[in-house]
Amino acid sequence: MRKGTIQQNQSSQTGFTLIELLVVIAICLIMASFAVPTYSRIITRSHEAVLKDDLFTMRKMIKQYTLDNRKPPESLQELVESGYLSGGLPVDPFTGCNKTWQSVMGQVKISAEETFTGIVNVHSGSNNRRVARILNFKVCASRVFCTS
Repeated sequence: MRKGTIQQNQSSQTGFTLIELLVVIAICLIMASFAVPTYSRIITRSHEAVLKDDLFTMRKMIKQYTLDNRKPPESLQELVESGYLSGGLPVDPFTGCNKTWQSVMGQVKISAEETFTGIVNVHSGSNNRRVARILNFKVCASRVFCTS
């Protein structure tokens, strides 16, 4: 070997082999297969919690409006215009729209002589079967879409 000459070994190259890369990718995919369903369940549960809170608030405001005005509201928009839902109608977390709420109309007896027709309940416009089972209400057969 001469002085000042660098001898390189042609067979030693740095990097990963194809097998090593495939093993790492397989491990990542296996870990992701556990994470995605868990993430989906967490998102659905958070939507359910928001929906339950929104329904509780709207039902409470319908009752409050009925007591204050001695008649039930004729529309959800009437609750907003009267200031009972000051932030406007909430967005349904499952449909992503505030226009899909389904109002239940009924007779409300205010006194022995007075009976009025108006909103007595409200439901989500979603046709999600899980939501229907959890919140215990009838699901409309047709899907409701929001057109903003």
